[in-house]
Amino acid sequence: MQMQTNSFYPVILTDKVAESADFYSKYFNFEKVYEADWYVSLKLTQDKHDYELAILNSKHTTIPEAYQRRVQGLILNFEVDDVDTEYQRLVVEERLPLELDIRDEEFGQRHFIISDPNGVLIDLIKIIPPSEEESDKYVEKVWSED
Repeated sequence: MQMQTNSFYPVILTDKVAESADFYSKYFNFEKVYEADWYVSLKLTQDKHDYELAILNSKHTTIPEAYQRRVQGLILNFEVDDVDTEYQRLVVEERLPLELDIRDEEFGQRHFIISDPNGVLIDLIKIIPPSEEESDKYVEKVWSED
């Protein structure tokens, strides 16, 4: 029998719960749907899609003691329609920490990477046509030719 999944979302472990929740609300339009001093549940509704993200105090008792440390090694990908506009807004205007400058990748992305208050990397991506060599690696075409 296959597992029936009703929801799936990342949870960021941090000692900056309120600051992190405010960051995602301010810059990425997430709304707070539950807020405590130790946990904030966020939701972003666009078109017919809901996206969820949670922020959890890394020292909370629901976390096994051996894992009670802030998040490391996490990248959140946001695929957007206009990555250049987001670059202007987030990097040029808001001056968020730029970790990788905007560029085109042979594998079919135009993107840049910033970071949140916890050092979580945020990769803002527009899918672009890959190089001919890279296009053979795709199982299905995920880009448009415009």
